[in-house]
Amino acid sequence: MGSMRHGEVDTFVAPMRARSGPPKSSLTIRDIARLAGVSAATVSRVVNRDARVSTAKRGAVLAVIEQVHYQPSVVAQWLARGTSQAIGVLTEDLASDFYGQALKGIEAGLRNTGYHPIFASGNQPAEADAAIELLLRNRISAMIAVGFFREERLKELARQLPFVNVGPRIAGLEERCAVADNLNGAYEATRHLIALGHRRIVHIAGPSSHQHSADRVLGFNKALQEARIKTDVRLIVEGDFEAASGARAVESLLRRRISFTAVFAANDPMAYGAMHALFVRGLRVPKDVSIVGFDDRPQSPFTTPALTTVRQPEIEMGSAAVAMLLRELRGEPPALPRFATQLIVRESTARAPSSRGARAAR
Repeated sequence: MGSMRHGEVDTFVAPMRARSGPPKSSLTIRDIARLAGVSAATVSRVVNRDARVSTAKRGAVLAVIEQVHYQPSVVAQWLARGTSQAIGVLTEDLASDFYGQALKGIEAGLRNTGYHPIFASGNQPAEADAAIELLLRNRISAMIAVGFFREERLKELARQLPFVNVGPRIAGLEERCAVADNLNGAYEATRHLIALGHRRIVHIAGPSSHQHSADRVLGFNKALQEARIKTDVRLIVEGDFEAASGARAVESLLRRRISFTAVFAANDPMAYGAMHALFVRGLRVPKDVSIVGFDDRPQSPFTTPALTTVRQPEIEMGSAAVAMLLRELRGEPPALPRFATQLIVRESTARAPSSRGARAAR
């Protein structure tokens, strides 16, 4: 460093004296270039992890950056690249138990990658559109959607930037959807009830407009058909994934005196609602009616009795979505694994009662 001019030495030494705290001077890429004996373009390539730099020059630049504790301007990087080191994450509800697990996986997947998440939520179409615009204004490099949004809007996003959807399957974007095996999960749940001797099994389905709801109905019917149990269409009741709809479904069946000994709900909240409706009518779970849910929400082990349910690997789905996008950003072909479900047997299921089934309370 002895060959430097006086001004260059001052610029270099001032930050060295402040190693225990923030740098005292604001160094630019040109300053780093001068100290390392390279061009500003070379420093820019090193900072932006561009491979087109020789090992010797990269080492010289990194040595100076380490010595002076240089922190490149994030905004300047964004402007230069046209994108930020941010991954946009669009979700229906940041407070949701189900979506929250996927968001944990996304955060874990981005840790120590140089990228960071920017979260935005919107439940209604107008709110979702506003959230999308907010993310795009932040010059995100890619986007992950978690939840149910207008499919045409998501397809439009997939044409603009690297994109993956966690949860529902979207026609035309199947290879960009991290989806659990809903059909097999429902099949295993129903088979479990059949193995316990249940023949009058209610399925509280999700909205018919959702593909994974339809897949769960298919899995339910497949298990019945294999066991040669005739499908009773009265025992398939559509809900909306909210607990109240599970309660309404059970209340309606009891009021109409339609007998059943088991309930398979298409998600855990509807199972909670079904359990509450049975309790109100004086029917015991699982002695009178067995119940199975789907999702394995965090509170499901702590219901009374603990809920038997189908576990979805939401955390793994979130981290796999990140891994796919990072591969795509590196110029590699994107790919997603298959996500298997797992039946978690707890205390809410038991052998079918000898009676003909649950009856309406008098």
